Amino acid sequence: MRRSEKVLKIKEIFDRVYADAKCSLDYTEPYQLLIAVVLSAQCTDKRVNIVTQTLFDKYKTLKDFADADIDELAEAVKPCGFYKTKSRNIKALAQKIIEEYGGKIPDTMEELTALPGVGRKTANLILGDVYGKPALVIDTHAIRLTGRIGLTKETDPKKIEFDLKKFVPDDYSIHFCHQLVWHGRAICTARSPKCEICPIAMLCRYYEKTYLKKGD
Repeated sequence: MRRSEKVLKIKEIFDRVYADAKCSLDYTEPYQLLIAVVLSAQCTDKRVNIVTQTLFDKYKTLKDFADADIDELAEAVKPCGFYKTKSRNIKALAQKIIEEYGGKIPDTMEELTALPGVGRKTANLILGDVYGKPALVIDTHAIRLTGRIGLTKETDPKKIEFDLKKFVPDDYSIHFCHQLVWHGRAICTARSPKCEICPIAMLCRYYEKTYLKKGD
C-alpha cells in the first residue's frame, strides 16, 4: 500500500476516534500559545498549563512580557525547568515581535525560527493552529508513531517533516499531528503500546512485525 493511501485510511479512522483532537496547551491569544510552547520544551503540557494559568494573569499582554523583570519572570516559569533560558527567550521574543512586527506574530517559517527559542516544531504549530497553514509538528509522538506505523524511515525531525509532506494532505497536516499526539498518549505509548486495542493496527508495520508474524 502506498503511503498516501495509508494516510487516507488512517485519517478515516482517526477522524472518528479523535475527531476533537487539538493542541493540549491552553491559550486565548496567539502570543500565549507561542510562549506556552517555549515553556513546554522538556516539560509536560499538563505542567505548562498549570504555570500559564497564573503567568497569563500576571502578564496580560505581549508588552508585559517584553517589559518584564527578568528575575521575576524566571521565578514565575521556574516549575517548567530550564527557567533561566526560557525566561530570557520569552522576554527577547516578545521584544522582537513588538519591535519588528508591530506586536503580531509573524506567519512564515523563516521569521518564526528567527525568534529566540523557536524551532521548527514550535513554528509549525503556530503556522498550523494560528494561521491555518499546512504544517507538520514533529514532536516525540510524531517521531515514534510515524516510524512504528511505517510512514517514514527517517529519524531526524526535519527529515521526517519533509518526508511526510510528500503524501500527507495539506489540509489534514496539522490535525493529523494533533491526532498522533492523542493516539500516542492513549494507545501507542512509548514503552507499552496497546496494539491489541489499536484502531489502526491493521495499517501498522509495527503490529504486523510484532504480532502477525508471531501468529497472534
